[in-house]
Amino acid sequence: MGATTAQFQVTGMTCGHCEMSVREEVGGIPGVQGVEVSHETGVLRISAQQPVDEDAVLAAVAEAGYSAVRDR
Repeated sequence: MGATTAQFQVTGMTCGHCEMSVREEVGGIPGVQGVEVSHETGVLRISAQQPVDEDAVLAAVAEAGYSAVRDR
């Protein structure tokens, strides 16, 4: 079975430190295997073996100090 991916739009990031904060919080969600985040585009992509709870991702981004919405 292949990995699943999800993409979110994050607002409020302005630098590499912002990216690191989001990466650390989202990376701590059980099942998340990969996290790509860009403060320039605001795009957050996660990969996992199983679908990850969207609310957990949004909560992790909020914990880092930012807000996000799922890209549909």
